[in-house]
Amino acid sequence: MGMTAPKHADRDAVAQVIDDWARERPELDTGPLEVLARLHRSFLRYSTRLTASIERHGLSVAGFDVLTALRRAGAPYRLTAGQLADSGLVSSAGVTLRIDRLEKDGLIVRERDADDRRVVYSRLTERGLATVDTVFAEHLDNERRMLAGLSPSERRQLARLLRKLEISILGSDGLPADAPA
Repeated sequence: MGMTAPKHADRDAVAQVIDDWARERPELDTGPLEVLARLHRSFLRYSTRLTASIERHGLSVAGFDVLTALRRAGAPYRLTAGQLADSGLVSSAGVTLRIDRLEKDGLIVRERDADDRRVVYSRLTERGLATVDTVFAEHLDNERRMLAGLSPSERRQLARLLRKLEISILGSDGLPADAPA
């Protein structure tokens, strides 16, 4: 008795969209959808799972981004709003709103620089450090589960291809590969 393929392996929504366009506009090359529509759908599914995992801890994804940036900075786990913004987090103003919430929740404190009182750092509190360490470990476990259907070799290959795709996308706008997103 043969095994049937799981339902998700059947013709997916992207294949249906491509078929629909082939019927409606057969002169168009819908090849890019094979990659980019699937990438988009995968991102949406990933984002939903990421958000749910982080929100279980009373954090927003934006707040989690701030906490992980501070954690990655190493002891004493502090950065200025400008440094946080430079780490890939929106504008300094947007970072400030996130910092306000995290400070209210007791996960970070603001500290003035001893030498230049105009400089204000955001620093993880002990509670913030414990929280980010716990949530980040769970985040990685969550991501491992999401990637379980790929072999280590496939993961490495996909990572290389996604990096190449990012470079290609940036190049399509004439931007250098290291330009901010």
